[in-house]
Parts: sequence; C-alpha cells; structure tokens
Amino acid sequence: MPQRDVVSWNSLVSGYSANEEWEEALDVFYRSRMADVVADSFMVVSVLAACGGLGGVLEGQMVHGLVVKIGIGFETRVCNGLLSMYFKFKNLKECRMVFSEMDVKDAVTWNIMISGYSQACMYEESIKLFMEMLHEHKPDILTVTSVIRACGHIGDLKSGRFVHDYMDVNGYECDMKTSNILIDMYSKCGYLPAAREIFNKMKSRDLASWNALINGIIKASRYEEALETFRAMKMDMKPDFVTYVTMLSMCTLVKNLKLAKEIHCETIKTGFNPCVIVRNALIDVYAKCGNMEDALNQFESMKDRDIISWNTVISACSHSEEYNLGLRMISQMRLEGIIPNMATILCTLPLCSTLGAKQQGFESNVPISNALIEMYSKCGNLRNSLLVFEHMKNRDVVTWTALIYAYGMYGHGMMATTAFEDMKATGIIPDQIAFLAVIFACSHSGLVEKGRFYFDQMKQDYNIDPQIEHYACVVDLLARSGRLTEAEKFILSMPIKPDASIWGSLLSACRASGHTEIAERASKQIIKLNSENTGYYILVSNAYASLGKWDQVRMVRKSIKSKGLKKDAGKSWLDVNKKIYAFSSGDKFFEQYEEVKKLLEVLYDLIAKDGYVANLRSVYHDVNEDEKRDILCGHSERLAIAFGLLNTKPGTPLQIMKNLRKTGNRGVHRPRLDYEVSSITGILENLSFHADIRGNRSLSKSFIPLVSSTISRKTAIHPNTRSKNPNVSPLKKFFPVSCFSTMSSFS
Repeated sequence: MPQRDVVSWNSLVSGYSANEEWEEALDVFYRSRMADVVADSFMVVSVLAACGGLGGVLEGQMVHGLVVKIGIGFETRVCNGLLSMYFKFKNLKECRMVFSEMDVKDAVTWNIMISGYSQACMYEESIKLFMEMLHEHKPDILTVTSVIRACGHIGDLKSGRFVHDYMDVNGYECDMKTSNILIDMYSKCGYLPAAREIFNKMKSRDLASWNALINGIIKASRYEEALETFRAMKMDMKPDFVTYVTMLSMCTLVKNLKLAKEIHCETIKTGFNPCVIVRNALIDVYAKCGNMEDALNQFESMKDRDIISWNTVISACSHSEEYNLGLRMISQMRLEGIIPNMATILCTLPLCSTLGAKQQGFESNVPISNALIEMYSKCGNLRNSLLVFEHMKNRDVVTWTALIYAYGMYGHGMMATTAFEDMKATGIIPDQIAFLAVIFACSHSGLVEKGRFYFDQMKQDYNIDPQIEHYACVVDLLARSGRLTEAEKFILSMPIKPDASIWGSLLSACRASGHTEIAERASKQIIKLNSENTGYYILVSNAYASLGKWDQVRMVRKSIKSKGLKKDAGKSWLDVNKKIYAFSSGDKFFEQYEEVKKLLEVLYDLIAKDGYVANLRSVYHDVNEDEKRDILCGHSERLAIAFGLLNTKPGTPLQIMKNLRKTGNRGVHRPRLDYEVSSITGILENLSFHADIRGNRSLSKSFIPLVSSTISRKTAIHPNTRSKNPNVSPLKKFFPVSCFSTMSSFS
C-alpha cells in the first residue's frame, strides 16, 4: 500500500491479535510507531490483548505508559483492555487501581472483574462485585456462570440459590454447560435434591453432567446411590477417566477393595488404565484398602510418573506403615530428578515422625509448620514443637489443634486447655477436631470435669454435633479415671450407636482396674458388632484370658482365623547410626540375636535380684510359667533396647518407636531397665510418648505421666540396691561409668 493510515495499521494489528498471533501483532504495532502513526483506542486494545497473551509484563507496562501519555487512558474500552491484561499477569493490585479510577464502567468492565476475581480464587470478592453490578448492569451468562462456580468453591449455598433464582426470573437460557455448572455448585454446597432436580430436567446430558452428579452424591456420603448412578450412566454413555477416578476415590472412602478391583478391570477394558491420573487413584485405593502389594505393582508398571504419582506412593507407604520403603521412595524420586513440592514434604513428615527422623526447616509455610509441630511432638521433642509454633507469624485452627494435641500426648492437660482458650481469644473459632484434641488432652491428664465441660461447650455454644470420635474420647476420659460405671452409662445413653472403639476404650480400662463384670459386658458388645478390626478381637481375647476363661479365648481366636483376619505383630524400630532396625516380638533371626539374648538374660537376672517379679498375667497364652517368661523376654521393645545398648557408645540416647501400645508388664519391666541404664531416653508409641518415672508417682495409678524431654536416670537409686552399696550399681559390672548420668529435671 502506497498510503497507510491508522485504520490500515489497526486492521493488521487486530487481525493478528484476533488469531492469537501475538508476536506478529506486537511487531506490526512497533512498525506503526516507527512510521509515526499515533495509536488510537482500537489499536491499543488489540496490543494489550497481545501483551496479555504472550505474558509480556514489561511490554504491557510500556503500552500502559503510552496510553497515559497520549491521553486515552480514561476511555472505557482501553481500561477494559488493561484490566484483562493485568488479570492475565495476576497483578490484582493494578487491576483494582484501574477499576477504581474508571469514571464509566460498562457491563464488560464488571464481567472482566468478576470473572478475573473468580479465576484468581478470590471467590468472595467475585460474589460481592456481582451483587454490586446488579444495581447498574445486567450480567451476561458468562459472568453468571462464573459467579455460580465461585459459590460452589466456597460452599455459599445462599448466594448460589440467589444467582440461580436471578437467572430464572430474568429469563436466562439454561443450556447444558450452565446446567452442569449448577449441578456442580449444588453438589459442592451439599444440596443434593436441587442438583438431582436440574439433572432430571436436562433434555440432553454429557459426561460432565453425570460426573458432577456422581461427585455430589459421593460428597453427601450416599455411596450406594453413587454406585447405582454410575451403573445408570454406563447404560447411557461411556465413562471417562474423571468418572473412574471419582469412583475409585469412593472406594477409598468406604474401603471397598472388591469394587475397586472391578473398576480397575473396567479401566483396562475401556483403555483408561495407562492414564496417569487413573494409575495414581489406583495406587491410593489399593494402599488404603490394605493391599500394598497391588499399589506398588501399579506404581512400578507406570511408564510415565508425575509428582502426584510419587506423592501418592509415599503417602501409601506411610498409611501402610512401610516406613523404610517410604524413605527409599523419596531417595529414588530424587535420583530420578523429580523435584519435591510442598505435598511431598507433607507426605514425608509422617514417615520421619514415625521413625524418629527429625528434620529442620520450612517454618515459614503454615501447612508445613503445622506438620512440623506434629512431627516433632511424635518424635518425643515437644520443645521443638513449641519453637516452631512460637516462630510462626500466621497461625490457623490446624496450628492450634496440633499444639493442643501435642500437649495432650505428653500429659500436659492444663497447658492444652490454656492453649485452647488462647486460640479462642485470638478470634479463631475451634472446629470439631480442635475440640477432639482438647478432650483427648483432658483424658490423658485426668481432667475429667474439664473434658466434660468442653464436650458440652462444643454442643451448646458452637452447635457442633459430636461424632463417634468425640464420644469415644469422653468414654476414655471417664474410664481412665476409674469411673467405669459412669462410662458404661454414658455409652448406653449415646444418641448414635456405639462402635467397637467405644466399647474397646471401656474394656481396656476394665482390664487395668480388674472390673470383671463390665469387662465381660463390653467384650460381648464388641463380639456382637462383628468388627473387621483385629485389634478389638485381640482386646477381647486378652480380657477373657485375664479372667482365666480359656474356652472363650479359643473361641475368639477361632473367630479371628475364620474371618481371615491377622493379628499385627508387635514391632519396634530403632535408629542406630542413621540406619533403621526393625524388631518383631519373638524375633530370633536378626543380626546379633545371640548377643541380645545374653544381655537380656543378664539384665533379667539383675532386676530379679533387685526385687522384680514378672507379671505373668499379662501373657495371654495358656502355657506354663517358664514359657510365659520366655515370651516376655521376646517383646520387640526389649530386643530393641538390648540391641541399642550393644551398638551405641555409652551415653547415646536411644529412641524406640512401637506400633502397639504397651501392656501392663512392659510398663513395669522396661522402666526398671531404663532406671539403671541411662542411655535409654524414651519410648515412642503410636499414640503417646511414654517415659515412666519413679519416686512419688506410682505406676499403679491410672495415669502414667507423659513427659516432654529426654530423661536420664540417676544410678543405683532403688532402695534395695542402696542398702547394700549406695555408691555402686550392679549394672556397672557390665557397663562403663560413662554410661550413667545424673537425673535431670523434666522440662
């Protein structure tokens, strides 16, 4: 063209921009500037779209400066272009500034702001702007659906229904896409009847329609209905990978391994099995349904793995108590060049806490800091938990709950209740988990009235309906304090049916107190519930054994066998020189077994001379006394202690993790051994960190103190030993002087 005016340049720039050829659009714009063409609002809008499409922040800012310079920054069309560009840059500050300085805002302006806020996950601001917009303009269907999505994301049913009613009143056409968004919103807000009504009224449905409905039904915990809907869907159309992942997630929730395998077979037949997202879901469901072998097979057979695959298998290892394997997976992931993300760290921390592998760092991130508080507390290091808490600038309800639970684990009930009150004073509203943590803390510190007070407060002041876990905690609270009759009455008065965990708490306390009548009634209730948890049958079996009812013991054990259930063997883990060693009860096939056996015999003889008598009643087998003593010596915890003493330098602290809670005999034998050999500092258990202490506190009391620091025992302080020779411990014949230390205070 021999003659080019601004319209010519505009046509070329807008054409490139409309076809998403952003670089060409900017190139033409720069050439127009070199030709001394003054850009008008039409050209600027196309150029701003090109800057936003390319993510060219610097170029966009330069064009914004040009707009101000040539004096067209007040035009609504240009301002809308700036808003759209800055939202693509995720620069919300500039968006707010441009929006607030606009003299005239049209429907497009409001649409851009509302959709932009929604896409930026600022859902409440998006809904608020929509309500303001209604006073000036009628939104288009894109804006309306954007706000409906925002309502679904934050579960705002009231606003969602308002927008839906607004659509009906103002005659908006509800096409398939809009109907799907409405179904999704009502499902996420927990209002399933409305979602079902919209679904039934649809003349035609697509995969998104079915998936949204099935997801909503699962969210409402109506699992049978979800399965029926899934089957109905297959009669109408072929499911996609989203459908299968949704159904597998339901199998995970209900622990239905059979259904998971059926869906797995379907994914193979329909060709979705190679899909990474489907494989990740299969790893998760198999692991959480107790089939770790199939979970690992799925992982190993994957050709392509993403970070979610690794996070899922690491989490699966933690859930299945394959702690060493989990740590090896982390190492393998790093060797393959996969960079861990926040989720990886959160998956790793439970492995570290379980194995006692304490890690440092990440305190600036709230979710990671919350996980660190929990990890350190489970590692026997309450002090580090408190340090993490104190250094946090921002704290949420999860942070406070983790702290309260940590205090509870260590028996610091009053500190836990103080923290709970401090949390409320900061304006954070406690949720049902926070109440569970504080009642748990009261239970482990004998604060019966406090615990009952918080249980009542949860219902009356916060309108939180107690779940089965809250009732179990109250039963434990009463039972631990010896109020067994009151605990039984509380169970019988519950508005929901008590499960095996409720009766198990009562039965466990009965065994400790010797209350035979309540123990027998609780045992019958557990058997009647027909639980699939082996632990409850073992508890019943042990209760009958303690009563000397061996016929009932054999009956319960036969029932365990007929159901195909397996008893979890007692295991203990010990970290020696950065290597994890595992020990099982009765294990005779680990390195240095003979040396460990000899050391235990020496220790047993010494404490027997010191007045210790083994509590053979805690061995729930119908065998003679010598065999019972052999069983006691084979406890995994004792094997770990002896192995640790043989393989560490004198004075080295030992931390032992157990998968099962201790029985009465271990609570007597091991503390005496700790008492003499000061390198043993604590026993980590899956529920609490126990360190039994002598002196004024008696082990016969219901509440064993839970302490928060490493404990060193003073040498030779048992009265019988002192009377013979107050300066020499019998164990000093076998261990050097440096193995002993003076008693430190509890902090």
